[in-house]
Amino acid sequence: MTEELELIYDELKSSNAKSIDHLENELVKVRAGKATPSMLSGVLVDYYGSPTPIHQVGNVNSMDARTLTVQAFEKNMLNEIAKGIMNANLGLNPQNNGEQLIIQIPLLTEERRRDLVKKARAEAEHAKVGIRNNRKDAIDMVKSLKADGLSEDMTKDAETEIQNLTNGFIKKIDELVDLKEKDIMTI
Repeated sequence: MTEELELIYDELKSSNAKSIDHLENELVKVRAGKATPSMLSGVLVDYYGSPTPIHQVGNVNSMDARTLTVQAFEKNMLNEIAKGIMNANLGLNPQNNGEQLIIQIPLLTEERRRDLVKKARAEAEHAKVGIRNNRKDAIDMVKSLKADGLSEDMTKDAETEIQNLTNGFIKKIDELVDLKEKDIMTI
């Protein structure tokens, strides 16, 4: 029975690690004032009729702390890439100079910073919900083992271990969002 419990713990850790990875990826997309190529990672471009990630149709680079450039692999795609960036609703307005797109990143206002903090917290809450669902699934698996003959003491110990693992991952989420909030609110 302890092997089954170890498998449940491992599965819980794996699922929670995926939730943390997803949160980290989402937090990277929330900009904190500095221009980074990852800001455009969620942009889809209409590439001959099919939505394609921007990094598959061009190179995204940062010229300085407030400017991004997009060098298209095919020059005739510059307008489609610009449309994709504007449709992504990032508040960015790309300028096409015929060779590449130049995107000036505007300074963040206090109100916009607060909105970004709210967005980061919302992403953290989604991750916490995922982790709580993983905990529920793990506890359900332990209860099914109890029905198959797992002792009452081992069941209680397993539930305590699952809760401790969950608390650790929730703490990690809080740390990540606190760091991002500090990054966003720093001028």
